[in-house]
Parts: sequence; structure tokens; C-alpha cells
Amino acid sequence: MSETTMTSDIVLVERTGIGVTTVILNRPGIHNAFDDTLIRELTRVLRELEDDTATRVVVLGGAGKSFSAGADLNWMRRIAGYSEAENLQDARELAALLRTLYRLGKPTVARVQGAAFGGGVGLVAACDMAIAGEVASFALTEVKLGIIPSVISPYVVAAIGPRQSRRYCLSAERFDAAEAHRIGLVHEVVAMAELDTRVATLARQLLGNGPAALAECKDLLHAVSWGPLDETMVEDTAQRIARVRASAEGQEGLNAFLQKRRPAWHPGA
Repeated sequence: MSETTMTSDIVLVERTGIGVTTVILNRPGIHNAFDDTLIRELTRVLRELEDDTATRVVVLGGAGKSFSAGADLNWMRRIAGYSEAENLQDARELAALLRTLYRLGKPTVARVQGAAFGGGVGLVAACDMAIAGEVASFALTEVKLGIIPSVISPYVVAAIGPRQSRRYCLSAERFDAAEAHRIGLVHEVVAMAELDTRVATLARQLLGNGPAALAECKDLLHAVSWGPLDETMVEDTAQRIARVRASAEGQEGLNAFLQKRRPAWHPGA
């Protein structure tokens, strides 16, 4: 059984009761384009889920036909008159949202059922995993407007690499789900009728893994992705596995494996 909680009229939170929480951008009339209000609300929801022990997997999706069309035109008209200082504060809020999503201590899955443009691509890239429906489309359109995909760029480059980023950030061309899969922006492309089933299957797979281990693994991958492979990193990885093996969850997982049973955190245990 799932329960939908309306934290606001623009962000819906749906809890399954088994540890999967779906966060839905709920502005379908404008293709889930975001403004400062949506950015603050989504950041707040994600920070609450960070501390919510009942949530073990977060799915991010959009209501209606689109995942997210990026910036709201009315918001863009408003910020066109901002000073540089006001623009800086605005940009910092979007940067904080993306960092919150990227560093969330729980696995995140983007459910992409339609268009993801501009900042919408940033949201997809900031999630750990992304599943797209076959009709989904993507574009990094900022340079068409005389601006740049600045705060989303670390996540986009991490997802698709510098070479593909140069092409799509500079050309601003639209590309389809198959191309998004080829360049690494999404992990799978499925028929639209299968999208929810595939996302649910992946979420169940994640629920079978140790929740503390998942958080530790995300932090580990962040550390080794951005740091030099030197003696400090080598020692850090050794200390991490020693600490996790000795933890209560690590002991439970190892004992469950040796005893041929499911660990306590497994939904089928």
C-alpha cells in the first residue's frame, strides 16, 4: 500500500510502506519547470528524507508528460532584472539543491518519463541511477539563452564525461533516450508501459542491501571519484572497510551470508 502526502502543492511525497519514497515534481501544467519556490521546497523535502529512517530508497519523478523542463519562464523573467548579488543568491539555492540530491545518504533513482531540459538534466545527473521511458528527450539549452549550465555542470560532467558534455552543452541540441543511454546519462531505457515496473524492481533490489552500507558506499564513491589515487586514499579505503566490517550491520550481513539466511534489513526477512 502506498500513501501520498502533499507536503505542498508543488512537491508530492509518496511512501510505499516498505522503505521506498517517491518525490514528485507537481507542476505538470508547465512541464515541472522550477522556480525559487520549487527549489526551496524540493531541498527541504530531500533534507527531511535524509533524516527519515523509514525511507531507504528515494525515487524522483515528475507529474504529467515531462520530467522537468528546467527553469520556469516567469522565474526567468523575474531574475532577468536581478542584480549580480541577487543572481548569486539564487544560483546558490539551486546549487544547494543539486548537492543535497547528489550527496543524499540513500540511493536515488530518477524516473524519466518525458522531457528533461536544462536543470532537469541536472536533476537526472545528480541521481545515482536513472531509468528513462523510450519517449524521453533531453537537452542542455542554456547557451541558446545566452547563459551557461553552470551549477549543474559538475553532475553532468560526472555522468557523461567531458567530451560528451562539450558537445551537448555547446550545441544545445536535443537528444533522445537512446542517446542518453549511450552517453551514460541514463542507465536503462524501457517501454513506457514498463517504466514503473522497472523502477519498482530496481528499488526492491536496493532494499535488499544494507542501508548503512549504501550510505557508506555512496560516501566512498564520492571520495575516490574526486580525489587522487595516493597513499592517503589507499589508507582511507582500508580504514573504511575495517570500520564497516566491524559494525553491527556488517556483522549481521556477514553472518546472514554464512548462515544462508536473509539479513535483518531485507524486506523478505
